[in-house]
This record gives sequence, structure tokens and C-alpha cells, in this order.
Amino acid sequence: MSVNFLNPFLNAAKSVLSVEVGMEVDRGAVTMETDCYTSQDITVLLSIVGDIQGIVLYSMDTGMALAMVSHMLGEPQEEFDELAQSGIAELGNVITGVVTTYLAESGYHCSISVPTLVIGRGTVLSTLGFKRVVIPLTTEMGHMSIHIALQEASAQGGLKRHRSRM
Repeated sequence: MSVNFLNPFLNAAKSVLSVEVGMEVDRGAVTMETDCYTSQDITVLLSIVGDIQGIVLYSMDTGMALAMVSHMLGEPQEEFDELAQSGIAELGNVITGVVTTYLAESGYHCSISVPTLVIGRGTVLSTLGFKRVVIPLTTEMGHMSIHIALQEASAQGGLKRHRSRM
């Protein structure tokens, strides 16, 4: 995966979380993972198709998800109910939508799927043979991570695999 895809995700997450949740974001060390399981309680999954294809995962603990939804609603949210689930899924959707705008400015045209919410630590999510780049984010509300498993589509309609240049 090209490292050129990392900054759009980091910049979009910082921007959206600042506006929607009012929090500052610090980035940790970027890593590569091949594990096929979720490591946190809540994961928002979106597919990206077009000039770039693959998936992005936004993972966080339940406490952070509830804190963010509480801030967005302006009132305490005690349970990760349907309203909280919808809010967290939409947050992932908005971040990824901003990413596609940044990518379009770089000449990559793509679309995103409807978000899928995975609840439960340890759920198996395979990226089918290509590694995920993981960007850990630290905020005053907790830790979250962005898992990016993307490939650039070739002119022939197949997928080109790029080596990471981290």
C-alpha cells in the first residue's frame, strides 16, 4: 500500500474529530498488521472502490465510543444502543467521505460503502492476503486506531499491489 494514502486518513480524522467531537488527536507510531481479528470493542468498517480499492476500519473501546456520542448529542450516553451505534458508524462514514475528497484532489476517484458496525473484540476480519497499515490515535476520550488495507486499481481493471515506503 502506498504511504500516500496515510495522510488523507490522518488529516480527515483530525479534522472531523475536532469539529464533531471537539477533541485534539495525537498520532502514534504507524505499524503494519496481518492479524485478522479486531482488537477493540467497536469497529466501523467501510469499503472503498474505484481507483483505490479495499477497506478501512476505525476501532475503539466502548468507553471512547460512548464519550464521543455523548459529546455529539450534548447529553450523557450510558449504553451503546442503536442511537450510539448509528452515531459512531456515521462518524466513520464522515471521516472516510472527507478522505475520498482528499484523494480526488490527488487524482484518485473512489466511492465508499455504507458503514458496517462490528461489535465485539476478537471478531475475525480478513483482508485477504494484504497487510493493513494501522494508525493509532490518542485523544482525551481514549484510544482509537485506523486500519487501512487499500490497493491502487490498475488500468486493466485488476489490483496493483504497492509496497509500503514507511
